Amino acid sequence: MAAESTRRAWWRPRSGPAERQLAAAGLCALVCLVAGGLWVGYVLTHLGAPGTATPVRLLPELGYGLAAVAGGVLLHAHRPGNQLGWVLLAYGTAVIVPLAAQTPLWGQAADSHVVGAVVILVGVGYLVDGTLWHALPLWLPYGRLPSRRWWFAVGAVALWRLPPSLYVLSEPTVFGRPNPFAGSAVAKWLDGFNGRMLDAQLAVFVALTVLVVLVPLARIRGVSRRRRQNVLIALGVYLLWGAADFGDYFGHSTASLVAFAVTSALWTVTLAAVVVRDGSWRLDRAARRVLVGLLVAAGLALVFLAVARLLSTMLMPGQSLGGLLVVAAIFLLAVGLPRGVRWTSGLVDRWYYGSRAQPYQVLRSLAGRVSQTVDPQEVPAVLCRTVSDELLLPGVELTVATRSGERSLAAVGELSGSGEGFPLVHRGEQIGRLTVAPREGQRVLDDSDRDILRSLADQAAPAVASLQLTEDLRASREQIVAAREEERRQLRRDIHDGLGPMLAGLRLRLQGAAAVDDPTCYAVVLDRVADDLATAVREVRRITDRLGPTALGDYGLSLALSRLAETFSGPDLAVATRLEPDPLPALPAAVEVAVYRITAEALNNVLRHARAGSATVSVQVDDGHLELDIEDDGRGPGHGLPEIPGVGLRSMSERAAEIGGRCTVDALRHGTRVHAVLPRRPASG
Repeated sequence: MAAESTRRAWWRPRSGPAERQLAAAGLCALVCLVAGGLWVGYVLTHLGAPGTATPVRLLPELGYGLAAVAGGVLLHAHRPGNQLGWVLLAYGTAVIVPLAAQTPLWGQAADSHVVGAVVILVGVGYLVDGTLWHALPLWLPYGRLPSRRWWFAVGAVALWRLPPSLYVLSEPTVFGRPNPFAGSAVAKWLDGFNGRMLDAQLAVFVALTVLVVLVPLARIRGVSRRRRQNVLIALGVYLLWGAADFGDYFGHSTASLVAFAVTSALWTVTLAAVVVRDGSWRLDRAARRVLVGLLVAAGLALVFLAVARLLSTMLMPGQSLGGLLVVAAIFLLAVGLPRGVRWTSGLVDRWYYGSRAQPYQVLRSLAGRVSQTVDPQEVPAVLCRTVSDELLLPGVELTVATRSGERSLAAVGELSGSGEGFPLVHRGEQIGRLTVAPREGQRVLDDSDRDILRSLADQAAPAVASLQLTEDLRASREQIVAAREEERRQLRRDIHDGLGPMLAGLRLRLQGAAAVDDPTCYAVVLDRVADDLATAVREVRRITDRLGPTALGDYGLSLALSRLAETFSGPDLAVATRLEPDPLPALPAAVEVAVYRITAEALNNVLRHARAGSATVSVQVDDGHLELDIEDDGRGPGHGLPEIPGVGLRSMSERAAEIGGRCTVDALRHGTRVHAVLPRRPASG
C-alpha cells in the first residue's frame, strides 16, 4: 500500500499533514501581504490624486487585518490546523482583500460589472469578519469550540450579521460610482430592514458581546492558573476591542478607525504574549521554514512598494494601475521562484534517485510498512523492499551474523560484484549487514545514498537483533543435526567395516570348529576365537567411547571424576575433587557428559600450560543448576595459558551452551579458574 501511494504521488513534493496545514496558513498570509502591498502601493502612486482620500482613511484597517493574520500564523506555527488560527486568518483575509480590491475603483474608471463584483466581495467580507469577530471568544481557552454543535451558534451569528453586512448593496453610490444594485428589490428590502432594525441590532450587539465572553469564563474552571490568567487578559482586551468597534458602529470617523486598529493590534499582541507565556512559542523545522518564507515575503513586499512607487509611471505612463500590476506580477514570480526551484529539484531527484532527498519520508515509509507486518520474520523482506522502492536501487540484501557465518535473511533484485555493505550494529556489536548495488551506470553509491542507508541500517538493527538469535539458534540446530548425522555415519562405518567383518569371521571359525572331528584341535580353535572376541570387545569399546565417556557408563559421574583426577595427578600435580552432595545425584546424560568433558579439557590445559602444583575440581548441585569449578595455582592467561581462546577453550564454552549453560575462564591472582553453570534439566532442542 505504501509503495502504491508513493507511485501515485511521484509528481509532487511530499509533506506531512502538519506541514501542509502550515503551508496553507502561510499561503493565506502571503495573499494578504500581496493584497495589502497593492493597496499601499496604489495609495503611494496616487498621493494627491482625486479619489485617494477614502483608501488613505481606511489604511488603519489594514493594520489590524495584518495583526490578525500574524496571530493566525503564530498559532499555526505552534500547532498546525489550530481552529483559532484559521479563524484569525479568515478574519484578517476578510478585512484586507475586499478593501484592497475596492481601492483602485475610487480613482480609476471601471465597468459596472467590475463594480458589482467588488460590491458583493465587500459584502461577503463584512459578513465574514463581523461573524468571526463576534464569535471569537467561543474558541477560548483551548483554541477550539466546546463541541461541533457550537457551529450552529456561529451560523446563527452569521444569519444575524447578514442584513447589516449587505447594506452596501442598498447604497446609491459605491466607491464614488453609481451602484449597479441600487434600486433593485433586494436593495430596497435591505434598506428598509436595516432602518427598522437599527436599535435592535445595537442591543443584540451588546448582548452578544456579553454572552460570548461568558462562554470562555465557564470553560476555564478546569484549566491551570496561568492559562486562566491568560484567558482573563485576552477577554479584557477583547472587550476594549468591542468598545472601539461599537464606537465605530455609530460613525466611521478617523478616530474610531484608529481606536479600532489599535485595540485590534493590542488583541494580537496579547495573543502572542499568551502563546509565549504558555511556552508554545517553540517551533519545529517545518514551522521555522514557513515563517522564514513569510519574513522573506514581507521583506520583498516592502521592496515591492518602493519599486512600485518609482517604476509604475515609468513602465506604463498614464496607466499607473497597469504598471502597478506589472510590478505585482514580478513580485509574485519572485516570491514563488524559490519554492518552484525546490519543487523542480525534488521532482528531478525523485525521478532519478527516489526519496533519498527526503530521508524522513523513507524512515516514515519503513515504519509504516513494519507496523503493518504481523510476522517478525517478514521485517527483513520489508526493509529490503523499502530500500529498493524508495531509493530506486537495483539490488538489496540483508544478512545476519551467526556462529556458522553470515546468513541471508532477505534479498530483492540482483547484487552486482560492486555492492556496498552497511553494518548493522546493536549494543556495540555488529549483528549483520545491509548490502546494496549501485544504480545502473554508477560504479559506487554517492554520499546522499550512503547517508540514508546508514540511517536505515541504524534504525533496522534493533529489529534484526532479535532475528539474529533465531538465526543463530537455527544455525546451531543445523550444526547439531549435521554433527549427529556425521556421528551416525561414522558409527555405521565402524560397525560395518570393523566390527561386522570381525563377527562374521568368528562365525566362520566356529562353523569350521564344528566340522572338525579331532577333539584335540578344539583347544587351538577356541584360543583363536577367544583372541578374536577380545579384539571385538576392544573394537566395541572404541566405538562406544565415541558415543560417550566409558567411565561414565562404568562408574557414574562421581567416581568417574575421581578416577579422572587420579589420571591427571602425578609427582608435579595433585588434583583433588569436592562434590556436594557426595555422591552426586542422578543427572541427565547430556549434563554428565558436559561436566566430564569440560573437566577433562580444563585439567588437560592445567597440565600442559599452567605449571601448577595443585588443582581442585568442585561440583555443587542444587534444585535447578549444577556449578562446576576447576581452579589451579599455576600461571594464568598471559603466563602460560593462551590469551586467545583455542580449540579446547572454545569447546568447553560450546559444550555448556549446547545444553543452555555457560562457561567462562577467569584469571585469578595466582592461577586460573574455569567456571561453568549448567541447568540440571538441559533445554530440549
